[in-house]
Amino acid sequence: VQLQASGGGVVQAGGSLNLSCSVLGSVFNIGVMGWYRQAPGEQRELVADINSGGTAIYGDFVKGRFTISRDNAKKTVSLQMENLKTDDTAVYYCHALLWGRGDPSQYWGQGTQVTVSS
Repeated sequence: VQLQASGGGVVQAGGSLNLSCSVLGSVFNIGVMGWYRQAPGEQRELVADINSGGTAIYGDFVKGRFTISRDNAKKTVSLQMENLKTDDTAVYYCHALLWGRGDPSQYWGQGTQVTVSS
């Protein structure tokens, strides 16, 4: 089982990007899914999380610019980012709490680079 993220890239300030993350492999259940980010020299921080019922939480810096969504049937989580700022430049990591045959485990994707130019 692994998470595969896609959708990063380079965009000008004020632009938009959509990140997507898929759960590859067989799982019995998926709990909270979401995104964290890490800029150079900074700690990893929460961008957005969403539970299986669709309830979402966002980092304070998002301020209504990002929208997280998930498709439980397709085992995917997406992050639509609008009005991007240079401060949003970071590596974005998706994560998910997955149940296999035993206790749940936290899985992380490989990270996708988002670069916002001025």
